[in-house]
Amino acid sequence: MVNEEELNELDNDQPQADLTDVPLGEPQEQASVSAGSSSDEDLKVENNEQEPVEKDDERDWFVIHCYSGYENKVRHNLEQRIETMGMKDMIFDVVIPTQEEIEVKEGKRRSIERHVFPGYVLVNMILTEESWYVVRNTPGVTGFVGMGNDPTPLRPDEVAHILKRMEAEAPHVKVSFKQGERVRIIDGPFNDFRGTVDEIDMEHAKVTVMVNFFGRETPVELDFLQVEKS
Repeated sequence: MVNEEELNELDNDQPQADLTDVPLGEPQEQASVSAGSSSDEDLKVENNEQEPVEKDDERDWFVIHCYSGYENKVRHNLEQRIETMGMKDMIFDVVIPTQEEIEVKEGKRRSIERHVFPGYVLVNMILTEESWYVVRNTPGVTGFVGMGNDPTPLRPDEVAHILKRMEAEAPHVKVSFKQGERVRIIDGPFNDFRGTVDEIDMEHAKVTVMVNFFGRETPVELDFLQVEKS
């Protein structure tokens, strides 16, 4: 016979169900499923299946060949074809990488746009057979840059590097003379003196000229506009 004390001990040894987390009005079986042993990975999979996944933009930057000096003509021709053939939703931008250059020649300064990559044009597009055909058959285009017949898109870091060069604050200065050459001073106290270029300071647009003054070679610092090639 089992006495009353033994029965009480048996009851105390049985695991007690914790109902503190069970919502009111829900069956206990359903609550146990909610608090089951589902892993975090399972939950992530379920969440991913429920959330819509955004499609990546398929546009890329491609490089096309053309004859050097015809870059602007090719861009004009391609932009016309994009308009007339209704390809604005497939071909977005046509860019010629340029950099401002200050040319100093015969004492005159003029600003020009220099092509960073002569003979090349950049096209931002979604590559399909149709868009490839439109670009490839544009007058002046000789082909895409890539392996064989497959155009190779530029990497994001390559695009960033090109854009950085185009957005450079200080324009490149181009002069018609170089170190060791004879030049003539055309402005200032030494006007019409001739001398030899000793140093060129591109950053400050200055040139040091060695001038024969009273039988001695004297360095004279001048602005680029004050000298011309002799």
